[in-house]
Amino acid sequence: MDVHAIRHRLKLKRDAGHTRLFENRDSVACPACDEPFADLLATEKREYSFRPTGSMRLCVVREDDRLLAFTHE
Repeated sequence: MDVHAIRHRLKLKRDAGHTRLFENRDSVACPACDEPFADLLATEKREYSFRPTGSMRLCVVREDDRLLAFTHE
């Protein structure tokens, strides 16, 4: 997924260098399920732990150099 190509459709919420959190502001489709996602966590770290809230659905896409986690409300 080319985050730079859709950057204008996302809002950067947090940037820690190796990990970024984006909010979907324009109904961008999740590459795993083709439904719009709420947030995108992109990390270059090999391991990363986070806690989605409530009963939110989570999709994960592994690329060669990063992990993408998409939350769905």
